[in-house]
Amino acid sequence: RAAKSARTVVISGVPDGVLKDDVMSDILVIHFQKSKNNGGDVEDIIYPTMEKGVAYVTFEDQEVVESVLKKNEHRLEDKRLSRYYPLKVTPYCKNVSSFIIYLVVLPL
Repeated sequence: RAAKSARTVVISGVPDGVLKDDVMSDILVIHFQKSKNNGGDVEDIIYPTMEKGVAYVTFEDQEVVESVLKKNEHRLEDKRLSRYYPLKVTPYCKNVSSFIIYLVVLPL
């Protein structure tokens, strides 16, 4: 089984302050489990994060990460949302995250 970081993607464009955080987490999990979104079983989600509109989704299988990244457009749609929201999905990179956290926690 691949390391957790290899099974994690970074989601940006999550609508902030539209719904309660736990509801938004559920909507994200549902989105990324659907086969029409090239998804699969979600092991874990981190939302909210220190960055507004960003979530981390960890899948049970690394193959799902590759599949999700190949999808051209992720549109977050749910009856609880007034419209759809385009999401940007990128691979998780420990170095980038550490750098961002460094900038947020310890401004230069």
